[in-house]
Amino acid sequence: MSIVQNITDELKNQDIEVDYSQKLLIEKLCQIKFEKKSFLNFNIRKKNISSGIYIWGDVGRGKTLIAETYIRNCNHQNIKSFHYIDFMKYIHAKLKEHSGKKDPLNQIKKELLSNCHLIFIDEFQVEDVADAMIIGKLISSLMDEGQKMIITSNAHPDSLYRDGLQRKKFIDSIQILKQKLEIYKLDGQIDYRSKRILENDNDEKYFSDEKIFELINTGIESKGLSNMKLSINDREFDCKQVQNNLLWIEFKEFFRQPTGSADFEQICKKFDWILISCFIRCNDDSLDIVRRFVSFVDIAYKDKTKVKFFLNDNKISDIYTGTKLGIIWDRCQSRLNEMKAFNHLN
Repeated sequence: MSIVQNITDELKNQDIEVDYSQKLLIEKLCQIKFEKKSFLNFNIRKKNISSGIYIWGDVGRGKTLIAETYIRNCNHQNIKSFHYIDFMKYIHAKLKEHSGKKDPLNQIKKELLSNCHLIFIDEFQVEDVADAMIIGKLISSLMDEGQKMIITSNAHPDSLYRDGLQRKKFIDSIQILKQKLEIYKLDGQIDYRSKRILENDNDEKYFSDEKIFELINTGIESKGLSNMKLSINDREFDCKQVQNNLLWIEFKEFFRQPTGSADFEQICKKFDWILISCFIRCNDDSLDIVRRFVSFVDIAYKDKTKVKFFLNDNKISDIYTGTKLGIIWDRCQSRLNEMKAFNHLN
């Protein structure tokens, strides 16, 4: 049985009827050629040889699912898979490890080249100017050496880091994505996230603070004494309530504080439940709040953290009504809908 058929059958077992665009993507993934990397074939690799594929398209179309299914069925063992957030954490940790050495980014490139037949980066996005410069240079140098890569994103390469600082420098360095990767848009009509949401829809009730306290006391097995300070990464943040395995925060207050991805990673590891109340409507004047919230949602979604959103009179679409975040917010909104549908407390 061919690898294409194996992947198709595995997807069918997950109730996904593979459509034409998805079938074409599977075939393209299975056509990736793995050459042995060496100095002798360096010049050959430089000449119009595909280094893999960049898959983009709307949320819920199966980009990640198909790529991960391909990787499980791939014969090569030396494959490194990263969510974009984890990839940047890996790079920053390695930069710290190689601090003081000449060109530490080149050291990271050499390590990846020596250890990987294929690098998979999921949910590729760029929001920070420093990360934009780092990722652009590293990916460019990796592909110049013939590294095979699969990248998924909601955005075409031309739309990455839109409105970001020093974007031209980033675009110049990221052009190799278009030169060395096949750019494939996964089209189609079925949004599998929305399909699951409709099948598992749960209407929100209005929850006052008293109602949430009652829910905590009766609906969740929480342990230990509670307080209103959260200690994470040697810092303290204000919150509504924290117990050993439960955290309750207010959107309008918590995400005003100088929190970051490292804090969200620890929060998602530490708590079984995270409750979020007191949502407010934000626009482009509140980008710091929204960016922090998006970062939290990305990490909670990736880690499958149980999060309960008490939206009350707000709709998810009302949380952010600006325009600058564009595709980043579209992805976050899709994830919020999915998380809302699956994380039940009562």
